[in-house]
Amino acid sequence: MMEKADPAQKLYTRMRLWEFPDQYVIEPTDGSTGSCLVISRVDGSISQIDDIPQCSSLRVPRIQTIFGVIGMLKLVAGSYLFVVTERECVGSYLGHPIFKVVSLKVLPCDHSLKNSPSEQKKVETEFSGLLAVAEKTPGLYFSYDVNITLSAQRLHNLGDESKLLPLWRQADPRFLWNNYMLEVLIDNKLDPYLLPVMQGSFHNFQAAIGKDIIDITLIARRCTRRNGTRMWRRGADSDGYVANFVETEQIMHLNAHTASFVQLRGSIPLIWEQIVDLTYKPKYEIVKFEEAPRVAERHFLDLRKKYGNVLIIDLINKQGGEGHLNKKFAAVMQHVVGDDVRYLHFDFHHNCGHVHFERLSILYDQIEDYLVKNRYLLLNEKGEKVEEQQGIVRTNCIDCLDRTNVTQSMIGRKMMEFQLRRIGVFDAEESISAHPNFDESFKVLWANHGDDISIQYSGTPALKGDFVRYGQRTVQGILKDGYNALARYYLNNFCDGTKQDAIDLLQGHYIVSVSRDMNPKSQKGGLENIASFPLALGLVMVGFFLTIMSLRKVPNDFRHLFFSALWASMSIGIAAYVRAHGRLFCNRPRLHKPRC
Repeated sequence: MMEKADPAQKLYTRMRLWEFPDQYVIEPTDGSTGSCLVISRVDGSISQIDDIPQCSSLRVPRIQTIFGVIGMLKLVAGSYLFVVTERECVGSYLGHPIFKVVSLKVLPCDHSLKNSPSEQKKVETEFSGLLAVAEKTPGLYFSYDVNITLSAQRLHNLGDESKLLPLWRQADPRFLWNNYMLEVLIDNKLDPYLLPVMQGSFHNFQAAIGKDIIDITLIARRCTRRNGTRMWRRGADSDGYVANFVETEQIMHLNAHTASFVQLRGSIPLIWEQIVDLTYKPKYEIVKFEEAPRVAERHFLDLRKKYGNVLIIDLINKQGGEGHLNKKFAAVMQHVVGDDVRYLHFDFHHNCGHVHFERLSILYDQIEDYLVKNRYLLLNEKGEKVEEQQGIVRTNCIDCLDRTNVTQSMIGRKMMEFQLRRIGVFDAEESISAHPNFDESFKVLWANHGDDISIQYSGTPALKGDFVRYGQRTVQGILKDGYNALARYYLNNFCDGTKQDAIDLLQGHYIVSVSRDMNPKSQKGGLENIASFPLALGLVMVGFFLTIMSLRKVPNDFRHLFFSALWASMSIGIAAYVRAHGRLFCNRPRLHKPRC
């Protein structure tokens, strides 16, 4: 039997944080009458009190306003409290305000470290350093009143008993970013403090169609099961969870009608990887291909249970390294396709090149029947369900970013036009492009959506964004793509390993263990722990500099010819070694290797 929540016990929307020398006290200041939350700064223990402790000259607290408690994380010796210190209202979801986390603060509860061995202090410092990366996590959203992890259709279908549950209990665990960090607070039954947070994107706009005002919202919900960075999380794990899995929902409000359409993106559901090695495009490697049918079946079985029929649109190249993946994926899909699963390959680059994205109409002609048959959610003026979405479109390219976003925006546009015709606002042949202001806002909406998803996975805005934003490729957009491609190369090779460790720590994919982690990985032997690309590059540059200096002195002393050859050989040797062992010189994750 489900545990019902007290309807009067809502989430606290504003709190005062008292930072005493020995404890943190969180006091609700939004008019609520609940108890104050106390967290010990010595060991992270939690309790509740009715009144704020007395202040004195020896216990002068720092005071600041916070807007939510995200959770707690336990490391080797200390615990760490995550709170929202700044928020921004970015719109509403089904009539309820939605906030974006502008500033996230980590509060240490680690006074017990003072009495810890030096080795334990060192390990704690290494782990706590990752929390500084966590504070910069982009795209975090929350609501005090509505469950934003569920689509409009799932919310509408939610039973009355479920609607009485606390928001964290209603949430879809796949999209609950702080699921792991909430566990300690859940154990202490602190429902009014348990703020569910989702990572993704949230944008909306209003536009006029004649005398009617249309309100459009676009939401992205990022799955946490195989969350991570572009090169360190590819493909699927053995349970069928895929990297960069994002649910996108497009919602329309017009004349008291509400319409919604949901799409998916996610990495190719095979066990494959693309480990950075300093080359611009590392080799794609398929791992345990004998398990591929089982992994794909698990993935699509889960999608069928949650969404109904599934149409897979595979946008990767038919030739080159991507072509090898495409052949393997297509072969596996022969065992999966059926009445409720359909697979379609569309070579995006072959059909559209780098500028002719209007040729996506070729793809649309092949999927229109599926879209018409599987419909969308439509609620009438009374809130009654008139239409229901019965299937999902799942799109992938290699990264599930740039090509995928262009394709999803095209599908979203077509479905919006279906919905507007259905409620009688558009004529049979009328399109969004016939309304310039609406059209421009719709393009910008999808471009911003694609940029948000791309920044979270790759570190840069989406490529090909100028077509989504302006409806055509531009010289400025092509130049920007070149810059972003180089930025991705740098981030993937020299930054994302540390970022991946921070993600794994926050999501509970790596759980700190005192017995295991008292052997710091950084102290283990092997070249990989001392290999440094900046150092190697510096040695190569110094070697070439000394080579040039020696060559200039050769006319005066032929012995310098030997030295120039020596320095040149050293530089070439180091460069050749770095090229041959590129993986050793990249920034690699050190904590968690996913179970394949």
